[in-house]
Amino acid sequence: LVSVLSSAIIVYRLPWTWKCSKLLMKFIHAGLNTIAMILAIVSMVAVFEYHNASNIPNMYSLHSWIGLTAVIFYSLQLFLGFAVFLLPFAPVPLRAALMPIHVYSGLTIFATVIATALMGITEKLIFSLKNGAYSASPPEATFVNCLGLLLVIFGGLILWMASRPHWKRPPEENAKALRPTGGNPEGTEAESTMTDGSNADKSDLRISSEAARKQNLKLDEAGQRSTM
Repeated sequence: LVSVLSSAIIVYRLPWTWKCSKLLMKFIHAGLNTIAMILAIVSMVAVFEYHNASNIPNMYSLHSWIGLTAVIFYSLQLFLGFAVFLLPFAPVPLRAALMPIHVYSGLTIFATVIATALMGITEKLIFSLKNGAYSASPPEATFVNCLGLLLVIFGGLILWMASRPHWKRPPEENAKALRPTGGNPEGTEAESTMTDGSNADKSDLRISSEAARKQNLKLDEAGQRSTM
């Protein structure tokens, strides 16, 4: 869940993906989140079956509480993401209003997953130590502590990439990706209309100026004839 969810978060933030269409990146983002959700469900089922088979109580530790909360909110995040941002039924104002909430909740869920993993490996270490206490710093404790530090550094790096403006997908690429297939881009029609209108105004002005010039010439000729 940590690795796949982090990939789904930064898929828009990688510069080499800015050349890809926004719709393609949406499908990749949704696909990675779906894979992470499936893996999380499979893991939870395996944990419950193992606990039941080994006569271990379920849902008693803080690790299990926060982990289940993260999975529940993640499933809601995935469902709303499909319904609002992937399917073409939600109005644009609704998408614009929910986008900051979607981003914030996604980063919050990712941070919660990191915290759950830290508590999980610590809990597993304490239950599995056989060669001395945790305070004696056996090799297993050193390994788990280093793994926890790497998880914190990795999570901080992902959150940093997701929050930096210069890692954001350029707006012009977003505008290109939102163009309807087989039609004029948004704004192009209006721009062409404005261009046509300005061209029409310029042509009308030229015609009016030409007509006024010819009329002045005629008046000058008529004045010269009258004086001759």
